[in-house]
Amino acid sequence: MKEFTIGKNDAGQRLDKYLSKSLPLLPQSLMYKAIRKKKIKVNRARADISQKLCEGDTLQLFLPDDLLSDNGEAKAEPYRTITPHIDIIYEDEEIILIDKKPGMAVHGGDDSAGGGSRIDERDTLINNVLAYLWREGKYDPDTERSFTPALCNRIDRNTGGIVIAAKTAEALRRINEEIRAGEVTKRYLCAVHGYMEKKRGRLTGWMEKDAQHGIVHVHFGERKTPNGRTMITDYRVLAEERELSLLEVTLITGRTHQIRAQMQAAGHPLLGEGKYGINREDRARGYSHQALYAYKLSLEGKEYEIPSDPEHIPFLREFKEYRGAYEPTAAAAETAGQGSMDKASNVSQSKRSVRAAVETHPEKNSSFKGSDNAVTHKRSADSKRRKNSTRPKSAVRPKTKQQAAKSRTKQKRG
Repeated sequence: MKEFTIGKNDAGQRLDKYLSKSLPLLPQSLMYKAIRKKKIKVNRARADISQKLCEGDTLQLFLPDDLLSDNGEAKAEPYRTITPHIDIIYEDEEIILIDKKPGMAVHGGDDSAGGGSRIDERDTLINNVLAYLWREGKYDPDTERSFTPALCNRIDRNTGGIVIAAKTAEALRRINEEIRAGEVTKRYLCAVHGYMEKKRGRLTGWMEKDAQHGIVHVHFGERKTPNGRTMITDYRVLAEERELSLLEVTLITGRTHQIRAQMQAAGHPLLGEGKYGINREDRARGYSHQALYAYKLSLEGKEYEIPSDPEHIPFLREFKEYRGAYEPTAAAAETAGQGSMDKASNVSQSKRSVRAAVETHPEKNSSFKGSDNAVTHKRSADSKRRKNSTRPKSAVRPKTKQQAAKSRTKQKRG
């Protein structure tokens, strides 16, 4: 006979669901039969398949030992081989907020951004988080029989920014519900080619997925097919320099590649963008990842923010308002090509980038002045000659500073 005690992360589940997760070697048919024959009891009483378990309940299992193994040692083994590389900006008993660097995948599987190659599980964000928790004694797969800490949101591999990890089952359930209800707000910084017609605005369009090529197509105006899904993005211009614009972007809808695809369709592809951008020219400037960072997060009445400087968000070095007296360190120089992953062996727990405040914390109204040293942006001749490329085509060319100014003047006169 073996006895289990239900912990807080296992509570609230149906008995059969709990047993399926915690005892993978126990066949489902045998599990149902054992419950009917009183070979599995709850608090030494007859159990029901669908009854909900409570914290502190005890389970008595009168079954062969070979069926009662939960494979806990095997579950823990991968974490022993990982030296965690994560930058923690906030942590409490329920959650961890991590500054995910560009280039790190959040989960394993196939790497669609890297040509379909298999991602090394040791390099994923989730396994680095689990390795950190396991090494710190905050997660024990042998005692957490049916729950594993998990990520609540995800970010594209080549995008950086704040990712939420839940350490408890209750936090995971609660935050996922808040995300579905639109109660969690994320703001992004991105650098785009050209100048926006308006300093602040909303982009509304329709998207359709192209599963074969791993991209989405965006168009504005009327919906073209029944499969088109609404895509809404708010933006405001923070800085302009050398035919680049720095935008703060807020997602009203949350679609695949929303910012990347919609900015490209509007004629302003992201700097460093591979799928939707001007890849050859951007690589020549030293960018191999899209200039996109989820830098601010509002969660449960508090706001968390990654510092807006080139050390933390490398593409900000393109704009003089953010360069200031910044002198890149050797480590920052290594990540200047849009943020290669930190190779330090220890987990950074300085929490140096968190700013927690009430949700009503007033935003800073920054005023920026564009650079007069404008350089006309041109597409490479090679990209124009690619007739059979699957990359979406821009609706219009990125606007130069002069074109954007003329457009604004016309709007005022109208």
